[in-house]
Amino acid sequence: MGNPKAFLEIHRQEAGYRPIHDRIHDFGEVEQTLNTRERKLQASRCMDCGVPFCHWACPLGNKPPEWNDALYKGDWELAYRLLNATNPFPEFTGRICPALCEKACVLNLIEHEPTTNREDEAAITEAAFREGFVTLHHPVRNGKKVAVIGAGPAGLAAANDLNLMGYTVTVFEKNEAAGGLLRYGIPNFKLNKAIIDRRMALLEEEGIEFKYGVEISLSSLEGDTIASALNSIVAPSGAEGGAFDAIVIATGTPTARDLNAPGRELKGVHFALELLAQQNRVLAGIEISKDERITAKGKDVLVIGGGDTGSDCIGTAHRQGCKSVTQIEIMPKPVEGPTDPKNPWPNYPRTLKTTSSHEEGCTRRWNINTLEFIGKDGKLTGVKVQEIDWQPNPNGGRPLMVEKGKPEIIKAELVLLAMGFLKPEHPQYPENVFICGDSANGASLVVRAMASGKQTAKRVDAFLKR
Repeated sequence: MGNPKAFLEIHRQEAGYRPIHDRIHDFGEVEQTLNTRERKLQASRCMDCGVPFCHWACPLGNKPPEWNDALYKGDWELAYRLLNATNPFPEFTGRICPALCEKACVLNLIEHEPTTNREDEAAITEAAFREGFVTLHHPVRNGKKVAVIGAGPAGLAAANDLNLMGYTVTVFEKNEAAGGLLRYGIPNFKLNKAIIDRRMALLEEEGIEFKYGVEISLSSLEGDTIASALNSIVAPSGAEGGAFDAIVIATGTPTARDLNAPGRELKGVHFALELLAQQNRVLAGIEISKDERITAKGKDVLVIGGGDTGSDCIGTAHRQGCKSVTQIEIMPKPVEGPTDPKNPWPNYPRTLKTTSSHEEGCTRRWNINTLEFIGKDGKLTGVKVQEIDWQPNPNGGRPLMVEKGKPEIIKAELVLLAMGFLKPEHPQYPENVFICGDSANGASLVVRAMASGKQTAKRVDAFLKR
C-alpha cells in the first residue's frame, strides 16, 4: 500500500448530505461528494490488513484494497479497471449499496471507522465516465442466442456478461424502461435515473437488444411446454424459428407482502411501490390522471414497515408536501450503536439505521401491530394499532407476540405498506432455463442480485458449451 500508516493519522470522512431545508424541495440526489484531495486521503486509509475481509463480505468479490490503493496514488483509470473487473455497474452500487464490505472492514472492527469504500466506488466510476475510461466492447459472436426476461439488476448483469462472452442477447422487460427496482423502486433522490440511462445506452451500443412492454407470464406454463412457449413469446427479430438456446428468468419479486386487516379496501391504503413507482414515472414526464395520482400532499402519512422501502416512502412523502410522517414496525427496535452483541462479527450487525429520509422528520415506533384501517365514506382517516411485546416461546422457534397496553388510533389519510415481498414459486423448467436474482432467492440487495446474475451467466455459458 502507498501509505500503510494512513489509518492511524486520518479519520473517516463522509461526504454527507445536502442541507435538509434545501433537499426536501426537490428529488435531486441528496448525497454530496468530496473533492479529489479528500477522496484520495480517504482511499489511503485502506490499510494493508493482510486478510481483506471486505473482499470476503462483498457478494461480487470486489477488491477494495487494490482499487483504493490506485485511487490514493492518483491512477483513476487503473482504479476503475480493477473495480469494473468484478462489478459491472459500480455507478449503481456506489450510490445505493449498504456496503457490506465496510461492515467487514478491519478498521470497522477496531475503530468503527471503516474505509469509505462505497463513496470511493462512486467517485472512481464518475471519474471514469468523465475522463473517458469507460470503453465499449464489441465481442465476436458465437452464433448462440440467449433471452433474458427482466431488466432489473440481476437481468442486466446476466445480459452484460453473456453479451461479453459472445452470445446474442435479447432482454424482455414488462415496463417501459429498464432498471427494475433501480428505476421504479428507488427514489431519484438516491439514484438519479440519468445514471441508469447512461449505462443502458452503453449496453445497447455493445449489442444487447432490449424489448419493452413485453410481459411474459410463467405461472400458467408447465413442464416441457415451457421452452417452446417461451421461445414463441420471446422470439428474437430475424431468428430462424424464433428459438433461443437458453433463457434466463430475472423477474424479481413482483408480489408485495399484504396486510389483510379490516378496512384494507379503503381509499388511501397503498403498497409502497405504488407510490414510489408512480412518483418516478411522474419525474420521467409520464402523465398520471388526477384519479390515479397517489400523493402525500397535506396528509398525515403512516408507513408500515421499518426497512429501506419504508424509508424511501418517508423521503418521498416529504417531497410531496406531507403534513406528518409516522413509521411503525412490528419488530423490536434494533440496538443503537456500531455493534450488535446478539449478532456479532462476522455476521452483519443488526443495528438501528437512520437514513437521510429519517433525518428529514419522522416519528418512528417499534413493537406496533396493525389491527384495523379506519375510514369514513370509503376514505381512510386512521389506523388502529396495538403496542405489543415479544416473549420467548417455551416450545422453541418464533417468539410469541403478546399485547401490551391498550389499542390506539394513529391519524392517517395515506398508508403505505412496506413490509417486503414474497418469494416467487416456479414450476419445473427444462434444463436450458435458468433463474437468477430475487426471482430465485427472494428479495435481497441489489449487489446480491447483480452477483446472482453474473453467476447465472457462467452457468448458462457452461451449459451451452457442453
